[in-house]
Amino acid sequence: MKIGLCFPYSQDDLSRDVMLEWFQRVDAGPFSAISCGERIVGSGVDMMALLAAAAAVTKRVEIVPTLYVLPMHPAVKVAKHAATLDLISGGRTTITVGVGGRLQDYQCMEKEAIRRHAKMDEQVAEIRRIWAGAPPFEGAAPVGPKPIQAGGPPILAGVMGPKAIARAAKWADGVYSWSGNGVAAEMKQQQECVVAAWQNAGRDTAPRRVAGFWYCLAPNADEKLKAYVYKYLEFLGPGPARAMADRVNRSSADAVRATLDDFEEMGVEECWLNSATAEFAEIDNLLEIIEKRG
Repeated sequence: MKIGLCFPYSQDDLSRDVMLEWFQRVDAGPFSAISCGERIVGSGVDMMALLAAAAAVTKRVEIVPTLYVLPMHPAVKVAKHAATLDLISGGRTTITVGVGGRLQDYQCMEKEAIRRHAKMDEQVAEIRRIWAGAPPFEGAAPVGPKPIQAGGPPILAGVMGPKAIARAAKWADGVYSWSGNGVAAEMKQQQECVVAAWQNAGRDTAPRRVAGFWYCLAPNADEKLKAYVYKYLEFLGPGPARAMADRVNRSSADAVRATLDDFEEMGVEECWLNSATAEFAEIDNLLEIIEKRG
């Protein structure tokens, strides 16, 4: 199973030096990808700008938005950005799309959070049409640049529920599944649903199966992991945020290794880990786990 890292984009104390060293360490290691999530409200950096920088200073790893909250963007803008990212990276881009759950972000982007799943279906079709060279509307010129990868970057769906997975099976190249605490039973249910949805949709290619979870391997890891998850989910309200924060425990080498082993056993092809801090210990200690797993 391949292992990638989600850049800790929501930290308060990021700097140019920290970001560049993260990119370079991940690119130099055994990791498969650098990903980054998208948030508007809060202290997080801009996903589009950060991944462009990562694409420019790396040579090997895949560059993956995780994810474009697609219904709060114009489809043509996402098509253009993703094609540009593919150009900068030399064809190393995969994109992930989803509907998100932060209504304040929609408000900031001056979009209404309505018909989100249906709109995303339509937008993915439009993105692929733009990548194929079709004009955005009659009388307009095509929108460039042309992606490096034929047909454009692969598109993963960041979905979890059965209905959303079934919709995605009609258009996605695979699914980015999520279990915040890396719970084996939760991920197994999602993986079985993905496989069944592809079969029910009559797809002639198997879905790319990617998963992720939160972890921390920095000093005082458990405290930092719980604090990070609480802050990340605080938009849900103090009660739900605290309940989830109290449950997360992927804060030791043994716990992280166990989740990686579980995911691999159930057929996950690639895991993108989300670190609780921007400390380089998150990378260094994860490298030791990867080496011991062989």
